[in-house]
Amino acid sequence: MIESTGEGDLKRLQKMLDGHHPCILVNTFEEVYTRELVVEAAVNLQMEMWVWTVTEGVRNALISDSESIPQTENPAAGMLYLSHQKGQFIALALDLLEHLREPRVLRVIRDLIYQYERLGSTLIIVDHRNELPKSLQFYTTRFDISLPDEEELEDIVRRTLRTFHQKTPIEIDIGRKGLKTILRNLRGLTRRQVKQIIIATISDDRRFDRNDINSVIVMKRQMLQADGLLEYIEIPTDLNEIGGLKRLKRWLQMRQDALTDEAAEFGIDTPRGVLMLGVQGAGKSLCAKAIATAWHRPLLRMDTGALYDRYIGESERRLRMSLRQAEMMAPVVLWIDEIEKAFASAASRNIDGGLSQRMFGTLLTWMQEHQESVFLVATANDIEALPPELLRKGRFDEIFFVDLPKLETRKEIVAIHLQKRKRNPNDFDLDAIARQADGFSGAEIEQAIVSGLHEAFSRNIELDTKIILDMIQSSPPLSVTMAEKITNLQRWAIGRCLPAD
Repeated sequence: MIESTGEGDLKRLQKMLDGHHPCILVNTFEEVYTRELVVEAAVNLQMEMWVWTVTEGVRNALISDSESIPQTENPAAGMLYLSHQKGQFIALALDLLEHLREPRVLRVIRDLIYQYERLGSTLIIVDHRNELPKSLQFYTTRFDISLPDEEELEDIVRRTLRTFHQKTPIEIDIGRKGLKTILRNLRGLTRRQVKQIIIATISDDRRFDRNDINSVIVMKRQMLQADGLLEYIEIPTDLNEIGGLKRLKRWLQMRQDALTDEAAEFGIDTPRGVLMLGVQGAGKSLCAKAIATAWHRPLLRMDTGALYDRYIGESERRLRMSLRQAEMMAPVVLWIDEIEKAFASAASRNIDGGLSQRMFGTLLTWMQEHQESVFLVATANDIEALPPELLRKGRFDEIFFVDLPKLETRKEIVAIHLQKRKRNPNDFDLDAIARQADGFSGAEIEQAIVSGLHEAFSRNIELDTKIILDMIQSSPPLSVTMAEKITNLQRWAIGRCLPAD
C-alpha cells in the first residue's frame, strides 16, 4: 500500500485516470514506487492493467507471475498489441522514450493514443528521460511524483532497516530525538535516495545510531549537488567573519525571533525574502551567507543555468522540482544568484518563445503562495534587466543595496582576510591600506591581499603593508573601469533601496 505523501500521489493519479487522459508521462528515477502507484490505482478503479518492457514484452500487470505475450518485446509490436485491446484499461510502458526515435514506433504510439482517446484508456509512460517528441506533446499530460514527507520518510527508514536486519543482523541504538534529526536531514530526497543513504550508513559497521547523522548530511549533500539544481553552500560560523553590512545585520537580528511560533501567535508573518542589488563584487553573496549564519539555517544555492533545457516543459519542471526540494528541506535559506540572468527575457515572448516568462510566473506564484519556511535571497547586478514585477513593493520583505565599502568597513575587510591567511592584522597599517583601497569592492580587496601573498612568497619575504599597497595601486578597481555604470546604479538606489551597510 502507498504510504503518507504517496496517498496524495495516488489520489492525483486516480483523478487523472478518471479524466480519461489518453497519455500520461511520469519523468522519474523512482520506477518501483511509480509502478506500485499505478497498480494500486488500477485496483482501486477496478481497471485492467498491462505492462510493457523491452525485455519481457507485454504481460498482465495485476496477475503475479503472468506469462508475457509472445513476440511483443519489440516496442512497435508491443504497442500494436496494446492498441488492439478492447475496453477501458491502463497500459504501463517502461523506458519507451528512447524507442520513439524510430518512425514506425512513433506512428504506432500516435495511433494508440487516438484509439485510447476514444476508448477512455490510458497509456502511462515511465521514463528517466524527458525527450518527448513534439507530435505527442499535445496529447500527453505530465505527472510529477511527490517527495516523501516526514511520516513517509520514517516508514521508509524503518522498512529499510527491517529488511536489512532480516538478511544481516544490525544493532539499532538511536533515540526518538536522534531519529527526528536524521529524518529532518533526509527531507528533500526521493524514496530511492533515502533507501540508498540508510543502507550506506549501516553497511560498514552494522549499526544505526546518532553517529550516522553526519554521514546522512554528507551523503545528502553529494546527492543534491549531483543533480546540479540545488547546491549546499558552506557558510561562516560567525557574523564577525563578514565585514560591514551593519544595517542588514541589524535587520536580521530584529527578525530572528519572527521565525518562532510565538511571533506567529503575536500576528507577525514569517519573513519570506530579500532582494540584494548592488555593485559587482561588493558582497551580495556574503549577504546570503550572513542571513544563513545569523539565523542558523542551511544555505542552498539554485543554479539557474542548470534549470534551462531544450525540451519543452522540462525547464519549468526543473524549477518546480527545485522549489519543492527547498520546501521539503525547510527551514532553509534559498539563494538565487544573478536572478536577472535567469529571467532577463521575461518581459518579451519573442526571445525564447515565452519560456522565461513562464518560468518567471512560476517563481512569482511560488513566492506568493509557498507555506514552508523557505527564506528567498535573490541577488542581482543589472537593475535594467530585472522584470519590473520583481521590484514591486510586497514582493520581498526588503530590497537592500550593497554599495562599495566605506573606510571603516574596508578596514574590517582587510583585517578579516589577513586573519584568514594566518596574519596578525596588528602588524599592518590598516588605515593606510583602507585609504588606498578607496573605490575597491570587498572581493577586490581580498584579491589584493592574495596577490600580495604571491608576491611575498616569490621574493621569499614576509607580507607587509607596502606589498599590499603596491598591489592595490597596480590594479584599478571596477569602480574606475566602469565608473559611469556604477555611478548610475548608485543614483538609482537612492530612495529605492535600504543600504546594507
